[in-house]
Amino acid sequence: MSRVCQFCGKRVQVGNSIARRGLAKPKGGIGLKTTGVTRRRFKPNIQNVRAFVDGRMQRVRVCTRCIKSGKVNKGLKKKAPAA
Repeated sequence: MSRVCQFCGKRVQVGNSIARRGLAKPKGGIGLKTTGVTRRRFKPNIQNVRAFVDGRMQRVRVCTRCIKSGKVNKGLKKKAPAA
């Protein structure tokens, strides 16, 4: 299953993790030296939630930013029966 938000389309992004050694020039060193560059992935926080989509309840994969901003209508919680 792909790691994509079904509301905003947010997906995995790629970047670099840069390893450096040395002390920065403003701190009194001779500068930072790059010792390695490794590819890495930035993964969005995708959650499986039950939400109203097109008038019916459905399981969707959405990012937490869409959940917090109110783009996802999760409906009403069912009340427990009174004993």
